[in-house]
Amino acid sequence: MSVAPVPTEIESAILALTTARVAGSICPSEVARALGGTAWRPLLGPVRAAAVTLARAGRIEILRKGRPIPPEAMRGVIRLRAPARTG
Repeated sequence: MSVAPVPTEIESAILALTTARVAGSICPSEVARALGGTAWRPLLGPVRAAAVTLARAGRIEILRKGRPIPPEAMRGVIRLRAPARTG
C-alpha cells in the first residue's frame, strides 16, 4: 500500500504540470495519474480540493468549457491552467 500524497505535494504537482503546459490546460486526472500511478482515481477529490486552494490564491485558473470560473462555481468537467498573464 502506498502513502497518499499530502495537500502540499498535490499543490506542487498541479503547479509543476500547469507551468510545464505553457499553452493550454491540464485535466485534474493528469495530476492524479502523476501522483498515484495506476491507483489514481481516489486522488481526484484531493486534486480538485487543492485546485480550489490554488485558484483562491491566484496561482492557477479553473476552467469550465474553456473559460475561467471562480472556485466556488467548480462542478463537473474542469481543466486547470497557469493564470493568464496581464500587461
